Amino acid sequence: MLMPDAVAVVTAYLRATLAAAGRPVPVVSRIPSPRPPEFVRVERLGGVQQTPVSDRPRLDIHCWAESEYQAHDLAALTRALISGIPGVRDEVTVYRVAEVGGLQWLPDDQSGSPRYAFAVEIHMRGRAL
Repeated sequence: MLMPDAVAVVTAYLRATLAAAGRPVPVVSRIPSPRPPEFVRVERLGGVQQTPVSDRPRLDIHCWAESEYQAHDLAALTRALISGIPGVRDEVTVYRVAEVGGLQWLPDDQSGSPRYAFAVEIHMRGRAL
């Protein structure tokens, strides 16, 4: 089985749903240069193959903004939207999402920019080679 690129699936989903919710911010896998004032970063930090045909990646989701209040609100919105990802997304079946780390204040250690983060595990089906 070929397991999907969970970061690509989640960034595409969040990009679309954040825009639809009136918050069209960049959703990326790497910190952009130059940095926009607001953005969301999705990073895979491991996870396991759940079954012979599915993967359960752990993803950290970080939300930057110009103020602590705005970073919190962006993270809270992103957290709410990610709960709606189960279904078929870009031809990938997403079974469920589970939060494994709630919202936390995490100012950026490089720039001091306001940032909130949370972590999820997403159970996704692979596809035959």
